[in-house]
Amino acid sequence: MKLWERVIGRSESGESRNLLTLNDMMSVFMDPTTAILPSSWGNIGNEEIVGSVAEAYEMNGPVFALVLARMQVFSQARFQWTRWSGGTTQDLFGSADLSVLEFPSTGKTTADLLSQMEVDASLAGNAFIRRVPKQPGETQDRLVRLRPEWCTIVMGSHELSDEPWLAADVEELGIIYRPNGAYEDAQFFTTQRYNGVPAEVAHYAPLPDPLQHFRGMSWITPVIRSVQADDASEVHKLKFFKNAATPNMALKFDPGTTAEQILKFKEIFEDQQVGALNAYKTLYLGGGADPVPLGKDFQQIAFAETQGKGESRLAAAAGVPPSWVGFSEGLEGSALNAGNFTAARRRFADGTLHHLWAAAARSLEPILVWPPNRPGRPAAQLWYDTRSIPFLRDDAKDHAATQAEEASTMRQLIEAGFEPGSVVKAIATSDWSALQHTGLVSVQLQPPGQIASPDPAASPTPQPKPSGGPSD
Repeated sequence: MKLWERVIGRSESGESRNLLTLNDMMSVFMDPTTAILPSSWGNIGNEEIVGSVAEAYEMNGPVFALVLARMQVFSQARFQWTRWSGGTTQDLFGSADLSVLEFPSTGKTTADLLSQMEVDASLAGNAFIRRVPKQPGETQDRLVRLRPEWCTIVMGSHELSDEPWLAADVEELGIIYRPNGAYEDAQFFTTQRYNGVPAEVAHYAPLPDPLQHFRGMSWITPVIRSVQADDASEVHKLKFFKNAATPNMALKFDPGTTAEQILKFKEIFEDQQVGALNAYKTLYLGGGADPVPLGKDFQQIAFAETQGKGESRLAAAAGVPPSWVGFSEGLEGSALNAGNFTAARRRFADGTLHHLWAAAARSLEPILVWPPNRPGRPAAQLWYDTRSIPFLRDDAKDHAATQAEEASTMRQLIEAGFEPGSVVKAIATSDWSALQHTGLVSVQLQPPGQIASPDPAASPTPQPKPSGGPSD
């Protein structure tokens, strides 16, 4: 049996076999033409970093705000089929199988699906969406999220290499799903189409891991130290307010003071002075006690500026302008000017969101039934539809203005004698070499040298006056 049949679990005719047993999987693992690659959460070497990444989402405010900002806009897109021509999409149209994306499960919509994909991709670097065949009584298939830390990527090579991840033809075949890491319940699912049969799992990894072939990386990983520093600053701020809302203080006592007296004084002092509710009280000390302030206050250490710089680093890694998340550095100076604020929004949309939407469409396409090709039209691809997203309304205005300019250009070219079909193609593809001239010029589009004959009905022919008559 061929490697593809053993791993993918289908014959060349496309007929599906039962899921691989544990012995089948171990046999595949021992095959020199296959290899396994843990997803980000399953990598032991990255266990400490990944733990910090997962904790950052739950415990760190800036990280949560950035993931939320990405998710709120990313989840508003919808998916349609399109055909590409000349580097642009020609049209957007639907199909019956897109309903599995529109209603992935009971009570869920495309927004819920994309929200989960964004959270998994931000924290684990990967999102895995399984298409579950419909059961008796169900009207369609369902889409189910697989926890990334339980997924292991399977790679293959036809070049019989002892280390397929080094082979020139290495390819992702699918994933091994092990709930709670147990091999007893392991299942294999394909991530690639085979003989025209849709894949079983969509693998979404918008940010590639530079050290791996197919695994994605969380955008939080490069700035994990900034997250830890921000956490430390929050602890520092909490301790500042908890411990009398003042800098640390040392008390010097007379050398003759006993340890018991110091401990008794400490008990009375902390009861009366420690805590935010005791802040700014007058400090009363007995004879021999000399207060010595230690450290600096928030203004002296430029606390707000230090924390703001860290938030900006996180925003840069997430691809979200600080002004859109309400970070301090994004809410001051020229950042709030109308032009700069619009530029920040456009950078977020054009630089981050369109990349994520394209990656999502590319990853979900293998699990769908492709629509039939129309006669004379290229094969369709899954694409995203952003026409109903309020965040991009300004882009829609700009697009309408661009279309108005293009329409004006088309009119001028047609009036100059260019063939209308070639004018539309040239404008749509930005390829002016597609223009074809009709050979006619001027607004009337008359052939060169041709003079229109006068219309007798338009003006009567003047009659000559009789000779010899009286002059007028």
